Amino acid sequence: MADLKIIVVGASGRMGRANIMGVVNSKGVQLIGAIDQKGASAIGQDAGLIAGLSPLDIKVSDDIAPLLDDADAIIDFSVPKASIALAKLAAKHALIHIIGTTGFTQTEEQQLQNIAKDGAIIVKSGNMSLGVNLLASLVKKAASVLGEDFDIEIVEMHHNKKIDAPSGTALLLGEAAAEGRNIDLENNSTKERSGIIGEREVGTIGFATLRGGSVIGEHSVILAGASERIELSHKAEDRSLFANGAIKAALWAQDKKAGIYSMNDVLDI
Repeated sequence: MADLKIIVVGASGRMGRANIMGVVNSKGVQLIGAIDQKGASAIGQDAGLIAGLSPLDIKVSDDIAPLLDDADAIIDFSVPKASIALAKLAAKHALIHIIGTTGFTQTEEQQLQNIAKDGAIIVKSGNMSLGVNLLASLVKKAASVLGEDFDIEIVEMHHNKKIDAPSGTALLLGEAAAEGRNIDLENNSTKERSGIIGEREVGTIGFATLRGGSVIGEHSVILAGASERIELSHKAEDRSLFANGAIKAALWAQDKKAGIYSMNDVLDI
């Protein structure tokens, strides 16, 4: 089988550079393009050099259109507005679209659902790592077994450049806990606390957001009972684990029908 031809979006960002390196160093895939936003300093530079590799003779561009007919997949860790525009292009060209972008509103999530019906093969996750998705399955099970006698708090920390909060991974873990409790996360969560707020509402899922330094990503789910506490945690030590997950998702999606899939589908967990 021929290598899967991949375009990496957000080439000069932290994840963009990791994704370029991941594609170049992985079997079964081939980098054919690197895209960045208009005006980015990386435009015109060699994609290999900005990723810390040898030159690849692939220049970073702000125009994805010339690459689409030759591509099989797009790996996209960008921002919601850009991801939605890319999903429309993926649908038009019947491409695989791997979305690691976070911070989507409910309206934007619905837009992606509608776009997938038009022909895009989307694999979307707040976190592409095996460890985090395994953690989510454990959180779901724990929330189901322990019930409302245990309060659930999700604590996350990321670098000081991250623009959305809570993180996509924190929300993924919150959704897992909510599914375990058979409740709706949006209507049963607390994302901000300040001032005199009164007692904790029974059954809610709390979030605490920390930002600082160069932390790649740390998440803990705390289940606190009357006389005991369970903590389930994951610490990311290198962005390559997200890139490897994205590549695994792209390879997995090659024979799939149009629609939206998750890393749970990819990993069969």
